[in-house]
Amino acid sequence: MLFKDITFVDENYDIQENINIITEGNLITYIGKDIPDNYSGESFDGKNKVALPGFFNTHCHIPMVLIRGFGEGLPLQKWLFEKMFPFEARLTPEDCYWATLLGAMELIKSGVVSFTDMYFNIEDIIRGVMKSGLKGNISHGTSSDDESIGFKELKAFRDTDRLINLVKKETDDRIKIDVGLHAEYTSTERLVREVADYAKSNNLIIHTHVSETKKEHEDCKKRHGNTPIAYFEKCGLLDQPLVAAHCVWIEGEDFDILHDKGVTVSHCISSNLKLGSGFAPIKKMLEKDIKVSIGTDGAASNNNLNMLEEMHLASMANKGITHDAEFMTTKQIMRLSTVNGALAQGRHDCGSIKVGNRADIIVFDMDKPHLQPIHDVLSNIIFSAQSDDICLSMIDGKIVCRDGQFTLIDSERVIYETNRIKERILSEI
Repeated sequence: MLFKDITFVDENYDIQENINIITEGNLITYIGKDIPDNYSGESFDGKNKVALPGFFNTHCHIPMVLIRGFGEGLPLQKWLFEKMFPFEARLTPEDCYWATLLGAMELIKSGVVSFTDMYFNIEDIIRGVMKSGLKGNISHGTSSDDESIGFKELKAFRDTDRLINLVKKETDDRIKIDVGLHAEYTSTERLVREVADYAKSNNLIIHTHVSETKKEHEDCKKRHGNTPIAYFEKCGLLDQPLVAAHCVWIEGEDFDILHDKGVTVSHCISSNLKLGSGFAPIKKMLEKDIKVSIGTDGAASNNNLNMLEEMHLASMANKGITHDAEFMTTKQIMRLSTVNGALAQGRHDCGSIKVGNRADIIVFDMDKPHLQPIHDVLSNIIFSAQSDDICLSMIDGKIVCRDGQFTLIDSERVIYETNRIKERILSEI
């Protein structure tokens, strides 16, 4: 496809105007002022449009769209044990397939091209992701409070181990399998060490929750004499690339460990605010050169998967928390949401619009009252744009949504099926 005479955000997050971008297959093959003489493919008119690299959501539980609004007003532990776990216990594999498609619609609508997910019934999540056109790093959440049970005795291991080979054989590289460990407080030391060993032997990325609440953080110090980050380091969990969601209550040497081990923190500000968990010290992380990305978390604690809204809030709230209007600039928030997220997923040819990269491009229609006039393109997009302003989403060179219409998903069927699932589970509870 030719994006003709369009404004775009380049790899340095600078604005380039009146540019022609060509994609072939799943790659960006040309960027320039002129159109190659031999081009004869489809053309997209870039007038009053801005092309951005698609966003990478680095922490999600996509089937939890089914539980949106079900546990309102509760702190994390009550929210989990009284509302989430009873509902989730009744989810079937087919339920997770339809829920994945519903979540995929939200993600795509807000400019997401790839997401990092932790849940169960992951084969059916993968099926939904493949159908939707999204990319995804998928992991099975691993948990056990029984010291006598090892990782290989759990369904999380069996599903992970089986799907590593299945994905290699039956899907393209849009799907990656990670290793999921739910959290310190839902695991034993034996389990943490065995998950770490398995990830290392299979060269896999690890996805976990860290220091989300003060109680979780302080209880770990009482149990192990270390913060969750220091405890995980001792257990070898940080010896592989790791995405650590939340990190709200990290302290002291945690910052040095995160930096030295190359951990990526997934900043989930909406979820942290809604559950009353607190504010992650993002400014100190970035000053320490710690890798930071952006995650929505699940829709049960957000309550949506709107990446644009997450970026907007992350920038605004961090300015307010630090009393620094110059912190979390539009370029910073773009980096966190694109390249940093792509690298956290092990996707080194993604995250920016440049020749040779994957063709993950989202296009904003700027011909809207709330996006005019334009003094600063990125400012208008981060602080003013809405999901509906995205008029085209391309993932790996395929258009997955155009003018609000999904090309691969039957949205009416998905909404019907997910409401049917909700009613069934509520009747069982």
